[in-house]
Amino acid sequence: MKKLILTLAILAASPASASCYADYKAKQDGPLRLHYGVIELPDTACTPQAAKPQIAQRISADGWQLLNILSIFGTEGLEERKDSAGQYFLRY
Repeated sequence: MKKLILTLAILAASPASASCYADYKAKQDGPLRLHYGVIELPDTACTPQAAKPQIAQRISADGWQLLNILSIFGTEGLEERKDSAGQYFLRY
């Protein structure tokens, strides 16, 4: 019991993860191009509403327009999305 309490106290004192991730779809016009990507977000943008302007701004630097955010997740979802995102995995 003492070990459990000590472990919980240590975990509570540890800093929380400072980021989350989102997977999204984006497009470019003329000619039409689409991409699926994964992006790291600050902890202040871990909701779809907060993530949308962050993602849109970052990908627009290369002429991409955000179509939609598919999901927001933690580090546990990174590996399963890596191959699908290809060159757009944590690019922005």
